Amino acid sequence: MKRTGGIVFVGAVHEAEPALRALIEMRADLAAVVTPTGEGAARTSGAVDLARLAGPAGVAVIETDELNAEAQVARVRALAPDLVVVVGWTRLLSPALLAIPPRGCVGFHASLLPRHRGRAPINWAILRGETETGNTMIFLEPDADTGDIVDQRPVAIGPEDTCATVYARVAEAGASMLREHLPALLAGRAPRRPQDASAASVLPKRTPEMGITDWDRSPQEVHDWIRALTHPYPGAFALLGGRRVFLWSSEAPQAAPGAVAVLEGTGAPGTVLGFERGALRIAARGGSLRVTRVQDEDGAEVGGREWLARHAAQAAVQALCFDPVDPALARWARGEGPRPADATAASKGGRA
Repeated sequence: MKRTGGIVFVGAVHEAEPALRALIEMRADLAAVVTPTGEGAARTSGAVDLARLAGPAGVAVIETDELNAEAQVARVRALAPDLVVVVGWTRLLSPALLAIPPRGCVGFHASLLPRHRGRAPINWAILRGETETGNTMIFLEPDADTGDIVDQRPVAIGPEDTCATVYARVAEAGASMLREHLPALLAGRAPRRPQDASAASVLPKRTPEMGITDWDRSPQEVHDWIRALTHPYPGAFALLGGRRVFLWSSEAPQAAPGAVAVLEGTGAPGTVLGFERGALRIAARGGSLRVTRVQDEDGAEVGGREWLARHAAQAAVQALCFDPVDPALARWARGEGPRPADATAASKGGRA
């Protein structure tokens, strides 16, 4: 006889792993784990292999990229779960799915709701220079991030944090809340309070082409930009002669920059001033910062010294200077203006 009841876990990206591990360690009654197919995972930034955890624990795995499809809804309905837990899934659940479990569907959002509803809240928080974010456990509704709050935890953002390090702490906060509230959720006694809609803010969607780096900003703002968009996301990038150079890591600007081996150049924003301790020193508005890991669009990720050596012939002729960014494109990339009509071509150096 086919088993029914228990918990269906739905997850895709890195936040899901600590939560699923917590449920397995608690010996929760897991009916199934829903996760993307291999092809779907390849298209998803930060995807993790949840089958690696579910399989050894004896939990059935459902692989799908279209959980809202009628056939997949029917599969979940046949399991008759008491509760659905959603962590790190990249799409909203349909009303048909939300109506299945009698104890509801709970999920997590990486902000202190109702602030920062929407996509990529950690990335937006870091690139805007914020020093605190959080994780909120909510009952899911058809609309994004609007459900009643079960619990929430603040998470600090340090000056050297990246999107990966902050998301790791956010994920652990989510797993902690799940451990604490699971018994009450299954019993139908979990705390819940409505969100204050008047205090809500909604973040714009981010796309990879929004990673274009405007050097005509302060060194701190450029550093925040790079660390907000680094691995496992598509990355910040700049254009050098119309070709992309990805910027994977930098150091928080210091009051005293220290000695630097200077190349010939004007020092305008985006100029490679030289190198120190293996990193590139690049000019920004009112100063400069050290960029430690870079990657040409057709090359491997390398340190600053190696990258500069590869461009030595070009540097011997003229100063290396990254292409300026159109102000309208820069504003859009920061979520401060509409998308320019030529945004895709402009972020590729004019190449369609």
